[in-house]
Amino acid sequence: MNSALKVSSLPSAAQELIDKFNGRQALVGVVGMGYVGLPLAVVLAEAGLKVVGVDLNAEKVSMLARGESYVEDIPSERLKPLVDSGALIVGTDFADLKPVDGISICVPTPLRKTGDPDLSFIIDATRSIVPHLHPGMVVILESTTYPGTTREVLLPEFEGNGFKVGETLFLAFSPERVDPGRTDWTTENTPKVIGGITPACTQVAAAMYGQAINPIVAVSSTEVAEMTKLLENTFRAVNIALVNEMALMCDRLGIDVWEVIEAAATKPFGFMKFTPGPGLGGHCIPIDPLYLSWKLKSVKYNARIIELASEINTGMPRYVVQRVQNALNRAGKAVKGSRILVLGVAYKPNVSDTRESPALDIIGLLKEMEAEVSYFDPYVPSIADEGWHLSSLPELLGPAREADCVVIVTDHRDIDYAALAEAAPLIFDTRNAMGRAGLAGPHIERL
Repeated sequence: MNSALKVSSLPSAAQELIDKFNGRQALVGVVGMGYVGLPLAVVLAEAGLKVVGVDLNAEKVSMLARGESYVEDIPSERLKPLVDSGALIVGTDFADLKPVDGISICVPTPLRKTGDPDLSFIIDATRSIVPHLHPGMVVILESTTYPGTTREVLLPEFEGNGFKVGETLFLAFSPERVDPGRTDWTTENTPKVIGGITPACTQVAAAMYGQAINPIVAVSSTEVAEMTKLLENTFRAVNIALVNEMALMCDRLGIDVWEVIEAAATKPFGFMKFTPGPGLGGHCIPIDPLYLSWKLKSVKYNARIIELASEINTGMPRYVVQRVQNALNRAGKAVKGSRILVLGVAYKPNVSDTRESPALDIIGLLKEMEAEVSYFDPYVPSIADEGWHLSSLPELLGPAREADCVVIVTDHRDIDYAALAEAAPLIFDTRNAMGRAGLAGPHIERL
């Protein structure tokens, strides 16, 4: 057993709750039925716990009540039997949480335009839960946030309403680690980090999650658990920034960055392969490091590496547009009036998620330069940003023949890249999709 889980003497309420989870007699609530909350609710229900899901989006709740999933990692065929059997019940009313023994909060935590964390979803969810709390209950925050949020935001709300956290009510933080589209590492087998306000809180939360998820990794506090998630995603953001800058440097030096990366990756120790791209996307990696940077300003510390990495990564869409402009110039064309087809607008391959996708910035910049922009993405039927809205083309190769340039932003798996190389007069590839397919030619340029 992890030392952080060892408690010499548990409060009676904690032991009763642990016994209830271990006996699969507990009722669990999940607040927020998105790409984190729905998979969690499903695996808990499959483990034998009865689950109540709450989401304020009535349309989504109606779909779930019919057994229809809108999250790619959870097919409807997996969801429907749980709904039909009553193992998973969904609704929009927080009062449905009144009888539950444990609650997981899985709501969004975006950044405001000013760059500071928007905790409004966490605060609203917490205050909606408070009227339905009762002794002998555990609440676990999963939403990614800055170190101190659980203790500074949730704890006062609970103790201000008469609960003694660690004795009658239990509070913990456990960061979500969902990577949409993966089948090797899922909610069930990705190690689950848990840190409680007290050791008893940690042990109760571990008992709840341990019914469905293995292994459990207990840490000494909520702050450690919160910081763990930020380290994970800051590690990725910084290393992606490093390899993005390597791409910029190799371009200046006339060196193939992709060949450099593959050669470096042959080293069996001391190197981890990262690849450059058009910018960062998804909810976590572009945003989470900035939560940490913002928090550190409160203790008069400047997170220089995080700020520099963010500057490099957010500058990549503009660099891509510059490279496209240069490629068109060499073909005797201006960006203005050129027909530019963007291939892939999801933030990563083989998913429909467009949150923070660099394609949004690339399309917006090209439109500002008065290019005629269209896109093809078999996973994303439509996409919009400030001032524009586009629908995916019904097919790729015909429009590619008519385009002045095809820009590969997302390298989806089911694309015939050989046929695209033959059809398109000019291709700018930000993902090395052409190189991986063994395709080259004077009309193909890579990041």
